[in-house]
Amino acid sequence: MDPNYFKSYDMCWGTLGTVRPFSNFHPDRDAMEIQAALEKKDAVTLVRILTNRSNAQRQLIAKTFEEITQRDLAAGLKKALSGELEALLLELLMPPLEYEAHRLQQAMAGLGTDEETLLEILCTQSGKQLQEISASYRHFYRKDLEKELKGETSGDFAKLIVALLNKENVAGDVQRDIKFLSASLNGKKAEAGPWIEILTSRDSDHLNKVLFGLEMESGQMVDQALEKKFTGDFQLGLKVLVQCIQNPDVYLAKRLMTKKTPIVQGIMVSHCEDDLLCIRAAYLKLTGMSLYSALQKQYKGDHLQAMLAICRSED
Repeated sequence: MDPNYFKSYDMCWGTLGTVRPFSNFHPDRDAMEIQAALEKKDAVTLVRILTNRSNAQRQLIAKTFEEITQRDLAAGLKKALSGELEALLLELLMPPLEYEAHRLQQAMAGLGTDEETLLEILCTQSGKQLQEISASYRHFYRKDLEKELKGETSGDFAKLIVALLNKENVAGDVQRDIKFLSASLNGKKAEAGPWIEILTSRDSDHLNKVLFGLEMESGQMVDQALEKKFTGDFQLGLKVLVQCIQNPDVYLAKRLMTKKTPIVQGIMVSHCEDDLLCIRAAYLKLTGMSLYSALQKQYKGDHLQAMLAICRSED
């Protein structure tokens, strides 16, 4: 544990992140230490520094490193490291918007599409954040994110994905929304339109009231109704969206339970400065084991130490 962790100059009780700004921060000193560590391929030092600085501080380190050495820090990490540790430290070096754009690009790269990673990002980010991620995607990949998503999806699922990317908060009437969703489920074939329109254009407080009212009226959980009435990717999309409306921390904790490294790293890097403490608490409640202990069972070596540093402590 970094001894300066609890002395962070802008830490306040109630913050929900695990990675916080380093209090005694000197980017030039960090850059020089990293330069020496890269030459020696000293992974311990690289992990200690890069996992104990906020993202904003890492950006300053990378800038200072380039000014001092005339070299790119990411390129240096690629040369000195390999495998999962290399991938993790490179992810930590990316600014947050670039990192989310990177995750979306990776979910669409190659054969097949990782639909649930697309959903995870689109369902847990605000409309404003998604606009910024779209701009970052255009900047780094020279492509329009909405067009890319349309090209990777089809049918009602594509409509849902695009609506999520362009989500907004429009005032609605709770009882009327319950009525529309209930009516959409009562025909021989359920209507997708009302679900897409309502669930992507209301705030979470409003939607939680709508979903609760729908469950009271129908006598069944929303998940059960969706399983009966919809199929395929669209069913998956609605189920993920409903879970993220009701409790995003529980949804993300369940994703961590897959134990797939890209998923685990993606969530931990994305959420370590915002709400990883909440996700950790949800994980403990779901599994009976702390995320810190679960990581120790799954990983080893320097990669494990980096993951534990981001997780930060036992629950």
